[in-house]
Amino acid sequence: MRPTIFLFDIDGTLLSTGGAGRRSMEGAFRAVHGARGVTAVDFSFAGMTDRAIVRTALRTLGAPDAPDLDAVSVANLIDGYLVLLAEELAQANSFQVHPGVAPLLDWLPGVERTAVGLGTGNVRKGAYAKLTRAAIDHAFAFGGFGCDAEDRTELLRIGAQRGASALGLPLGDCRVVVIGDTPKDVAAARGIGADCIGVGTGGFEPRALLELGAFAAFATLEEERVREALLSA
Repeated sequence: MRPTIFLFDIDGTLLSTGGAGRRSMEGAFRAVHGARGVTAVDFSFAGMTDRAIVRTALRTLGAPDAPDLDAVSVANLIDGYLVLLAEELAQANSFQVHPGVAPLLDWLPGVERTAVGLGTGNVRKGAYAKLTRAAIDHAFAFGGFGCDAEDRTELLRIGAQRGASALGLPLGDCRVVVIGDTPKDVAAARGIGADCIGVGTGGFEPRALLELGAFAAFATLEEERVREALLSA
C-alpha cells in the first residue's frame, strides 16, 4: 500500500461534546460583549475553524470585514473560550465518542506505512482537551489545527505535511485521506487533492457527502466497509 496519511476531524466525526463547545464560545462572547455577543454566535459552527467562528461573530457585532481583523480581540476570545471549554468538558453529561472510533484508532497503528493525525478547526489546546476527555488523545501525534490556519484547506495541507514528515517522506509520495462529517471537510480535502471518507455522525447524510465528492461515506465508523475504504481510497 502506498504510504498514507490519515487526517481525522474531531467534532461530529470522532466525538460530540454535548454542546460544550458552543456553550463555551457563547460564554466567551457574553463575558466581553454581553447578551449581544451570545446572539452574534447564533449560527452553525459545522466545519468552521475556531478563529473563523470568532471572526464571523465579531463582524456581526460590527467589526470590519478585513483579513487583519483585530487579532488581539480574536486571541482574547479564543483564550476565554478555552478556559470555559475545560470547565464545560469536565461536566458534560452527554459527551460521547462515536461508534467505531476506539476500535478503528486501535487498529490503524498496526497498518504499515501510515501516519494518523488530525485535520480539525479546533485550536490545538481545545482539540486535545476534547480528545483527552474522550481518552483518545494518545492516538494523534500531529495534525493541522485551527491555530495553524483559519482556512480549512490550508490547515489540512499543514497537517498533511506534518504527516509526511512523520513518515520521513516527501508529501508527494504519500496518499492523504481526510475523515470528516461535513461538506467543508469534503471540500477542503478536495482542495489539497486528498480523498475524503465521510461519516454521518455529525448530522449530514452520507449520501449528501458522496454527492459533494467524498470517496466513500458511512453512517458511522463502525460499518464493516470503513477499513476497506480507508486503505483503498
